[in-house]
Amino acid sequence: MNLNQVTISSTDVAKATEFYTTLGLRLIVDVPTKYVRFECPDGDATFSIHHVEKMSESNNITLYFENDDLDETVKELQSKGIEFTSLPEDKFWKWREAHLYDLDGNKLILFKAGENRKNPPWRIS
Repeated sequence: MNLNQVTISSTDVAKATEFYTTLGLRLIVDVPTKYVRFECPDGDATFSIHHVEKMSESNNITLYFENDDLDETVKELQSKGIEFTSLPEDKFWKWREAHLYDLDGNKLILFKAGENRKNPPWRIS
């Protein structure tokens, strides 16, 4: 089994589309105001957004986007007006992460993990 796609909700699909395009995702499907789908710049995964009238109180989504050049990517996104809640820092689980929120309050983590993403020293055999 392979994770192919993640879909999130948004009250303003057009603004969300602009935000995720700025992050570097490539728009491949656009049903104006209703639904969009993106290709990630690396790998085969897709990411989509569908319209909702109101965001749920129980919205606890966290999206992780891996990037091999995390620090430079964060600087580039900041120059485009993207605001981060935490800048790149090394975590004890051996990932380097920067945190931010999209316009609908979904938490995003841009990270670099390399081999530690699937094979940390504490991986179960």
